[in-house]
Amino acid sequence: MSLNQRPESPEQKIMRHAGLLSGQLQSIRERMYPPEAQKSLRRLMTHEVSKLTTIPEPTLRLLSNEGKGPVPDRLENNYRVYTLDQVNELRRLFAEQKPSDALRYLPHRRKGEHLQVLGIINFKGGSAKTTTAAHLAHYLALHGYRVLAIDLDPQASLSAMFGAQPELDVGENETIYAALRYGDEKRPMREIVRKTYFPGIDLVPGNIEVMEYEHETPHVLANRKVSRDSIFFESLRLAIGEVEDDYDIVVLDTPPSLGFLTLGAIYAATGIIVTVHPAMLDVMSMSQFLLMMDGLIGTIQAEGGELAQDFFHYLITRHDPNDQPQAQVVSMLRHLFAEDVLAPTAVESTAIESAGLAKRTLYELESGNVARDTLRRARDSIDSVNDRILDLILQSWGRK
Repeated sequence: MSLNQRPESPEQKIMRHAGLLSGQLQSIRERMYPPEAQKSLRRLMTHEVSKLTTIPEPTLRLLSNEGKGPVPDRLENNYRVYTLDQVNELRRLFAEQKPSDALRYLPHRRKGEHLQVLGIINFKGGSAKTTTAAHLAHYLALHGYRVLAIDLDPQASLSAMFGAQPELDVGENETIYAALRYGDEKRPMREIVRKTYFPGIDLVPGNIEVMEYEHETPHVLANRKVSRDSIFFESLRLAIGEVEDDYDIVVLDTPPSLGFLTLGAIYAATGIIVTVHPAMLDVMSMSQFLLMMDGLIGTIQAEGGELAQDFFHYLITRHDPNDQPQAQVVSMLRHLFAEDVLAPTAVESTAIESAGLAKRTLYELESGNVARDTLRRARDSIDSVNDRILDLILQSWGRK
């Protein structure tokens, strides 16, 4: 720096660093996903299709040989591979051919089954909320459910997982804020829902704009600009209600704070999963989180609101079963909360980390991206977690 050059202010440094990092991330994304390319889901092998649909492999081969149903591509080794759109076509075909088993093939919610809104919540950063939300959304879509993922986090990591760089691909008034905001610029929910590359999943993206709701709401409340029939914590539930006929399950990725957005998520949720990393500092933080949640729920009830949750559970994340301190924390949580702690845990794995670096879930990893055994162990763990959450959903619908 020359003698005449003025030192860089903190604000200038932050802005410069933000620009540098954003540019670098965009460069990485363009190398991974060139502008002319679209992020897409890998194709599924016959044995995967059979497991997802319960259609036996011989039946799938027979259909293919007879030219019935969707026509799979062939790999160089002559193995058949299907897109998820083709898998869903198979589901519809078998549901039509076997009406008595239609629910088995096409598991969409039926009349009388309420929309499931799942809040993935904790105000401690690093508890794997986004990882949990993304894997759950992908798992549900792979199993034939219609999913809406809503990114309530200004950091917008979930949006990035779906290929949207928040500061470049999400414009003004295109986040959930657009459906929640006060005034004439408020938009219908249906206008901000966007399709994703992953069949069966739609997205309401996030970016830094989402924070505007946290800033505006206290001013609106202080000036009593909210009518009694439009209480602020009801806004998210009402927005979701505008599109509920289109979906079976909504997955909410919440911010790492207990603000107005999280309060709205708690009120809108029919099921809550609290992610917790089994380290003592994280558990101490969760203790404060629960105490604050208790106060917020009291606020909701004082305003005449009622919570309508089918379940409230804790999910152990980033779990190393061989770590003795972690084992002690997990044991303590199971002793205190019993069955409210989900039996399956999400293990800490280099496979999950590798997938995250590529903005993918384990369900998207191609064979060979990581060691086979590492991927299998991680996939088994995540599958077990998601199987259990789906069981809770099916129980709430009276199917189990």
